[in-house]
Amino acid sequence: MSTIQTVTLPDLGEGLTESDLVEWTVAVGDTVELNQVIAEVETAKALVQLPSPYAGVVAELLVEPGATVPVGTALLTITVEVSADATDPAAPAAEPAAEAEPAAPERTAVLVGYGPLVEGSSRPRRRSKSEDWTAAHAVADEVGLALAGGRIGPKVLPPVRKLAHDLGVDLNKMEGSGKDGMITREDVLRAVSGVDVSPAARRPDALSAAHRPGLARPVETVPTPSRLESAREVRTPIAGVRKQTAAAMVASAFTAPHASTSLTIDVTPTLDLLDEFRSDRALEGHRITILTLVAKAVTVALGRNPSLNAHWDEAAGEIVQFGYVNLGIAAATPRGLLVPSIKDADRLRLPDLADAIGALTESARAGTSTPADLAGGTITITNIGVFGVDTGTPILVPGQAAILAMGAIRRRPWEFQDQLALRSVMTLSLSFDHRLVDGAEAARFLADVGAILARPGVALSMV
Repeated sequence: MSTIQTVTLPDLGEGLTESDLVEWTVAVGDTVELNQVIAEVETAKALVQLPSPYAGVVAELLVEPGATVPVGTALLTITVEVSADATDPAAPAAEPAAEAEPAAPERTAVLVGYGPLVEGSSRPRRRSKSEDWTAAHAVADEVGLALAGGRIGPKVLPPVRKLAHDLGVDLNKMEGSGKDGMITREDVLRAVSGVDVSPAARRPDALSAAHRPGLARPVETVPTPSRLESAREVRTPIAGVRKQTAAAMVASAFTAPHASTSLTIDVTPTLDLLDEFRSDRALEGHRITILTLVAKAVTVALGRNPSLNAHWDEAAGEIVQFGYVNLGIAAATPRGLLVPSIKDADRLRLPDLADAIGALTESARAGTSTPADLAGGTITITNIGVFGVDTGTPILVPGQAAILAMGAIRRRPWEFQDQLALRSVMTLSLSFDHRLVDGAEAARFLADVGAILARPGVALSMV
């Protein structure tokens, strides 16, 4: 016998109450497996793949792509086959030894928030508060899927799952080479040997039905109804990252009393140091840039000026001063401005800091940043110099005490050793919350950062 199950938008964590449905990866009539990706949704923080909580046949798609839906909204229905003895009153009674493990719940995986039932348990797996929605994919994989057959689903992290999805690799048919059978990025790439993996082929919208596991036919593209174009104007709905960024910036601008200061410095010695790093074989493979050195200078300067690494807790009536630095790096992406943060950046060596910056910004631009990546920052750096801009007044990330903007590096006439010389010059602009940071504290912090960049050896006297 069969039953109709409704799949709703789960609690995505991190206080998110709604998301935009980007696209369906299934169509009505398609057979789906347990935990197969059925849709992609865009939250205010990341692009998330939605796994199916049931194995069955898609009966109806209830939401159009492009729509913004609150948590708990019905997204689609799935026809699920269940064993007859699960509901038939005439079915023989279970043996006494089996009464503690009812058969019916084990044969149908149920999603509560996310995640199926654990085999042998009559209750859904509950999510801990520390887990975010993106981590749910890995959690669900470990729990074990397709319970009717007793098969354990593939163990794979969310970024690797997305890569496999984009390249058309069926994870259910793979064996991982990682720890405890974890499927790695290399495993997925090996699986597509001989398959076109050009950038165009990696885009979800470029995948054919043959490349999407579980699809019986191509998915019809449904135009986003809320995007209207004419000869004179284009209207795009305010949603997703753009909507949340706008709300956050307005809240920041009208909640925290912003103040700003700037400093122009000669960074020629820092650029000379970068040249030395590039020729240092010990640093080979690590992309150390001016942003890396500014990030390191910020973490050092915060040790001497901790008031800039703090939070104003209005509800508790307290100032929270952090004993760690979660360094936000603002990244311009096609979806808008994202600010992933490097956790405990003050504890990282320079090569590790460089690697962390590269990985986070790449994930942000690819749309694979997790909610955890985008939360918890304590201070932020934004590099407006990459756009050729010399200076600006950045708006604080809500909840943070300061944000530092790096301007473009220009070759200018500059006083050097009592002579006029052509030097590499950059302007640093600092915005800060005047409730937390006095003008003198902000000036000392900025002067410390500037001193390190003007004379990198000065950092040794600060630690």
